Amino acid sequence: MRRDAGPGTAGRGAAGGDAAARAGRGFVALYGLQRAGDLRYVFSPYRICPLGAHVDHQDGVVTGMAIDQGVVVAFAPRADGRVRGASADFPGEVAFDVRAVPPAVPGEWGAFLGGAALVLQDRVTYGVDLFVLGQLPIGGLSSSAAVAIGYLLALEHANTLQVTPEENALLVHRIENEYVGLHAGVLDQSMILFARRDRLLRLDCRSGAREYVAFGTPDAAARPPAIAIAYSGRSEALVGTGYNQRVAECRAAAARLLELAGHEIPPGGARLRDVPPDVYARYGPALPAPLGRRAAHYFGEQDRVEAGMDAWRAGDSVRFGHLVTESGRSSIEKYECGAPELVALYEALMATRGVYGARFSGAGFRGSCLALVDPEATTAVGQEVRARYLRAYPQYAATFGFFRCASGPPARLVIPERHSRGHLPREVP
Repeated sequence: MRRDAGPGTAGRGAAGGDAAARAGRGFVALYGLQRAGDLRYVFSPYRICPLGAHVDHQDGVVTGMAIDQGVVVAFAPRADGRVRGASADFPGEVAFDVRAVPPAVPGEWGAFLGGAALVLQDRVTYGVDLFVLGQLPIGGLSSSAAVAIGYLLALEHANTLQVTPEENALLVHRIENEYVGLHAGVLDQSMILFARRDRLLRLDCRSGAREYVAFGTPDAAARPPAIAIAYSGRSEALVGTGYNQRVAECRAAAARLLELAGHEIPPGGARLRDVPPDVYARYGPALPAPLGRRAAHYFGEQDRVEAGMDAWRAGDSVRFGHLVTESGRSSIEKYECGAPELVALYEALMATRGVYGARFSGAGFRGSCLALVDPEATTAVGQEVRARYLRAYPQYAATFGFFRCASGPPARLVIPERHSRGHLPREVP
């Protein structure tokens, strides 16, 4: 099953604009023009996580924001309870009844659609026809969480359900953990559902507490770094990689630390958040490999989150970028994730003038790197990184991509101004 099972290289465009028009045309081509008057759209953005990598499943503290690129779901309600879905980037149609959701099929792009229907099953009677389209390549931007949210919002709208963002965050967690089989935390969906434009979100994954921080002080007029996504050209599902193994190792490290300190294991099992920092400082050196490296990454990342928030508040791009780079290095050396392509891409970014900081975007087993870049240098950075990376991996010349993005608002419903093949949608207030 795919963690980032959302659509791939469908191209760029204004959020909810050109992409929605293309999604609408895809819908009409499959399900008929007579249904165009019933069309609605969800725009569900991708997310970035500059600091707080690989700690959400341990109830840690993370940072992130939504970006202005994402997934568009064009949908229309069905009174008979049937759900049908198609993708711009994956072949085949997914179809089932909301009263009889089939089990998840390994590798099936529509697994998250089935999961969305299952977690809402006791509240829905209307089904949907839908067509889903993504604006950037798959890998590291949480397209799986984006499509899961898109499907949830479509089904909720079709059934006139009033569901809070907080509840939807928990529903996505259920889809991933109970239906798809990925032991993920709440980072991805939280950044997509709770985002505010031009704000860095600090999220406590245990308490749910959120803090939104602007870059720099109002009187300093600091300019934030540009957000760039460098796509390696490699895509691979997270279930079947080392993702779940790393989660298990973190939890084993937490249990061992608590045992060494004579503390009780919580009823639901230990997470590294349960380990006081002084306990880690005293007993961390006694952890066997690789558990010691996993714990070192967690506690180091928590320190980087707090230092990074201070740098962001101060408008210090250089310091913040340095911390992001340290996070990337820790992900490679201590958390031990990163396909060779992703490591090479990270190194190419760090060797390029104008890059403040970089790290894997997402788990690092495939996909993309996040880079924070001097806003005046993004074009030159993209050209140099492409040349450096393709010298090592020329086979990805046709699929490598470098995209400049911006901070964006959360997932939302959009409604077309007019129902035609060329319409542009507007956002629901």
